[in-house]
Amino acid sequence: MSLLNKPIKIKSLELNNRLVMPPMATVKSNDDGKVTQQLCDYYEERAKGNYIGLIIIEHSYVNLDGKAGKGQISISQDSDIDGLKKLVSTIQKTGTKVMAQLNHAGGVAQSGIYGNENYSASSVKMPNKPREYSLPREMSSYDIERLIDDFVKSAIRAKKAGFDGVEIHSAHGYLLNQFYSPLTNKRTDKYNGNSIEGRLRLHLDIIEAIRKSLGDYPLAIRLGACDYMEGGSSINDSINAAKIFEQAGVDLLDISGGFCGYINPNIKEQGYFSEITEAIKENTSIPIILTGGINNVDIAEKLLKNKKADLIGVGRAILKDSRWAEKAMNSLN
Repeated sequence: MSLLNKPIKIKSLELNNRLVMPPMATVKSNDDGKVTQQLCDYYEERAKGNYIGLIIIEHSYVNLDGKAGKGQISISQDSDIDGLKKLVSTIQKTGTKVMAQLNHAGGVAQSGIYGNENYSASSVKMPNKPREYSLPREMSSYDIERLIDDFVKSAIRAKKAGFDGVEIHSAHGYLLNQFYSPLTNKRTDKYNGNSIEGRLRLHLDIIEAIRKSLGDYPLAIRLGACDYMEGGSSINDSINAAKIFEQAGVDLLDISGGFCGYINPNIKEQGYFSEITEAIKENTSIPIILTGGINNVDIAEKLLKNKKADLIGVGRAILKDSRWAEKAMNSLN
């Protein structure tokens, strides 16, 4: 049996193989963030045949202040649950496992569209934003407590909708990544940007609160492990963060970029972030997903063989060709 076809257990969650479809925005929900038939059809087409071990659906906003843009899924209200149940059952009936991804856009939220104010870890310019960009407000302790509660309530909705677990989004420059990155966290309180412990404190508060409400429910983190920018988060930060997350009881690490997005500016070979996942894997025992430009099944197999990660995320290739997983997995048999 190939390594990609080999089953893996993530706490109580059993996957039939190690191929992951990572979160990718489709802009297919309606204006209120509700699940549409078009969205269900999109996921059903890719889940068909049970060739993907795990699908992590696109980021869902935990409150309206954190909406990243039009067409994004909402998990912010109880009225979202029925639509999410339909989406989950559409995927699970194929035998494929599915996680929800919980997100808040923070200082890059589309506040101009929705009339809400932007807030972030600190009142600083977000990297790569235009000069005329309005600075976000620094979050108060009240804002932080409300945010933690919104993440917990959203995780509870995910479980009620039947998801097999949840992933907390702290990558690609969104709010939790804004706390993690020294570029945007200039705080001096317990969430301070001067230490890895301070930069991860909000993550840990959310993890602890979700665990308190949902017990052993499978919990993943998507970490924007490295900004690849001067003064930003580093590979060494990601190793330390992974150790802290392991101690906190995180079940799965999904590694991607920080303010550099899902591209590594220094590496063009498939598996952009393999230098990070390999380093984390050497220092922790949490299962790790590696993504980044992977579109060749033989390369995916090689990355696993070389112990770069435990699972392989294939995004754009599956986005463009809904039968990519079927063709790839059959070629391994």
